[in-house]
Amino acid sequence: MSRVIAFCFLLLASVLAYLHIDSYPVWAPFASDYLAENANRSEDAQDSIENSGPAKTLRNAVPVKPVQPSLRMEWLPDTGAPSVHAASLITLKDGSVRAFWFSGSREGAADVVINSSVFDPQLARWSAPTIVMDRVSAEKGLSRYIAKLGNPVPARMADGRMQLFFVTVSIGGWAGSSISSVISDDEGLTWGRPQRLISSPWINLSALVKSPAISFTDGRLGLPAYHEWIGRFGELLRIDASQVIDKRRMSSGRGAIQPVVFTDGPQEASAFFRQTRSSSQPKQIPVSLTTDAGQSWVVTKDLEIPNPNSALAALTLANGTRLMVLNNIEVGRYRLVMVMREPHSLQWRVIQALEDDESLSSDQRREFSYPYLVSVSGEDAHLVYTWDRKKIRHIYFSASWLKNALSSLKEKEVQ
Repeated sequence: MSRVIAFCFLLLASVLAYLHIDSYPVWAPFASDYLAENANRSEDAQDSIENSGPAKTLRNAVPVKPVQPSLRMEWLPDTGAPSVHAASLITLKDGSVRAFWFSGSREGAADVVINSSVFDPQLARWSAPTIVMDRVSAEKGLSRYIAKLGNPVPARMADGRMQLFFVTVSIGGWAGSSISSVISDDEGLTWGRPQRLISSPWINLSALVKSPAISFTDGRLGLPAYHEWIGRFGELLRIDASQVIDKRRMSSGRGAIQPVVFTDGPQEASAFFRQTRSSSQPKQIPVSLTTDAGQSWVVTKDLEIPNPNSALAALTLANGTRLMVLNNIEVGRYRLVMVMREPHSLQWRVIQALEDDESLSSDQRREFSYPYLVSVSGEDAHLVYTWDRKKIRHIYFSASWLKNALSSLKEKEVQ
């Protein structure tokens, strides 16, 4: 009898899953927010992966001197918590920047809260921090037990509202997580009731988020997500408000999580991953490509830049220049650098060593991790990252600083 009941349950679940898949809306092209004539062609993106040998110069690269005398550096405001992590950014309609991060006694603790603060570019100052979400509020809003919170990721909806995705765990570790979101009508001053994203009609567990969303021409969002239970792989979720209307696998196996996505045109994009491979496999950046706006992804040759099982940040400027911030070492997170790839070039180069504790003994080296990038004007860049799990550092790269860096790269290409 029990077998009959189990069979009926599986049959019902299969029918529901089929109906869910069959109801997916037509897939739309990627929306692009930089000029098409300056964007890299999809063939160039493929060539850059297949001819990534020159990027080996980034392996244990000697830190370079700043392209300009100084950068604007601040700390996100202190919340009094001993541990902070996973900062993210979004530009506001008035040109300021709002940051999100989590803080508490340690990562995964019950006292962890998601904080927010706004950077005023005129005053070059961060506002006093506020709490967006804590475990108790999430529990009440979602009507389910919440053990811990993490990884806030903001996005801009097609109607102009702000949406904040975050990770919740009800049982077990991060592998047992799911994604929830809240929406704000007033640029993050107040928030609505949280809703849990249903990314699977089955168990709906082990879904996490870390990287910025991308936009489709139909106004929906593409949210890069990843799994850590059974497999470690990336997925692209198509989001309509707080509903997952489709999802596609971006990688497979147990070796690639936390994808960041560069769109190369209406149909083309490249995804770069944090590697979580076994010790016998290369410690470099896994890559997947799509030529049908994310409906299918093909795993291709690694980008031969070292990766020590640590997250990346990615940003495309208005002129097509691409930036990444990463730990370009195979073990540890004690060095953090910014790399740049100029339009139509096949090579990534280190343009700034942001942190480097290589000269210190192993027990003195600090952690610099989880970078996140945004641009306000399309010509500048704001960066935040975890500084030894004790602070969040903010660095502003002005348009003139980045222009100078690009000029320096072009000079090196000529040489």
